[in-house]
Amino acid sequence: MANGPMTCPVDGATLVMSERSGIEIDYCPTCRGVWLDRGELDKIIERNAASQAAAQPSPAPQAPPAPTPPQGPWGAPQPGYHQGYGHKPHKRRKSFLEELFD
Repeated sequence: MANGPMTCPVDGATLVMSERSGIEIDYCPTCRGVWLDRGELDKIIERNAASQAAAQPSPAPQAPPAPTPPQGPWGAPQPGYHQGYGHKPHKRRKSFLEELFD
């Protein structure tokens, strides 16, 4: 179709082709723009939907509600009360799209 390397429509730099998960991605190394050929966006959407469906855990039994913090004057939490103190934050799993463009 095109003769020679493709250039970025934004800044004119030569696009670099990369293959991730069987999908060819053309990207600009200077402006970081990403261009996809026909049908590639559909492949990405289908794979993302499949990975999201596989990542959905089965419904777990509901936990009892969290205790309310001790109340100070005017309904504010008491000074020195730290809700969740000492617990590690939940680490979110990367989606298929984040892994694709990593």
